[in-house]
Amino acid sequence: MVHAERGSLALRGRPIRWGERTYVMAIVNVTPDSFSGDGVDEPVAAAKYAARQWADGADLLDVGGESTRPGHRPVEERIETARIVPVIATLRQRFADAPISVDTYKPAVARAARAAGADMINSVWGASDALLDAAAELEMPVVAMHNQRGTTYDGDVVDSVLRYLEECGRRALARGIARERIILDPGIGFGKTADQNVVVLRALGRLVALGFPTMLGASRKSTIGKLTGREAGERVYGTVATTALAVGAGIDIVRVHDVAAARDAIAVADAVVRDWRPAGWTG
Repeated sequence: MVHAERGSLALRGRPIRWGERTYVMAIVNVTPDSFSGDGVDEPVAAAKYAARQWADGADLLDVGGESTRPGHRPVEERIETARIVPVIATLRQRFADAPISVDTYKPAVARAARAAGADMINSVWGASDALLDAAAELEMPVVAMHNQRGTTYDGDVVDSVLRYLEECGRRALARGIARERIILDPGIGFGKTADQNVVVLRALGRLVALGFPTMLGASRKSTIGKLTGREAGERVYGTVATTALAVGAGIDIVRVHDVAAARDAIAVADAVVRDWRPAGWTG
């Protein structure tokens, strides 16, 4: 069931039609200090890891060079650039049609990533004016994620998150970025307590109702660990639960570590929620 009025993206010749199904963005951490223990800070090894994610069925590859784990230290632009550019360039050479996202909130890093072959920006710090200017100039879709320092909110957490994201969307539209190229992420695990994360997950339908494409990045987050008692590398089933909930709410992209598990969950959930069927279906 395609909702044509919501628009679509065409990245490297691959159509991403919003509302048709939920897409999988694979996490490729090019860092030595990833919270989930999956960071690979050597370019060749990182490219091999991304290749496995692609083979598992990822729709997009998200390459990041700065950890956002609790207590992380910001990375200088030159270091972040040096980490990601060789990986993006290698992936672009090996997989000509793979849509590649760069996980950064720094305009200079986004520009370097674009020159290396990246197609989209994924910012964990909303959408600064400078980043939106770069996205408009480079003609790159942009993911704006809710984030803040501390977990204190003036009123309801969901209301605050939605106001923040709607403002990001408004400023992006004002720069001429088309609505279908502005993706909003509620920022599970960022500037929120575990209870607040659960409240936000419960309200994903309100995020979708804003009318922009949406993304959820709950993979292996500490809230899942607190609920299940599992360490980061053992949270695949808890993550799959959030993926199924995301499909049910109409979320367009899930950003995950475990691509194969996400694809299976999405195949079943999308069949129920969106009447989607895989190619060659003979049911």
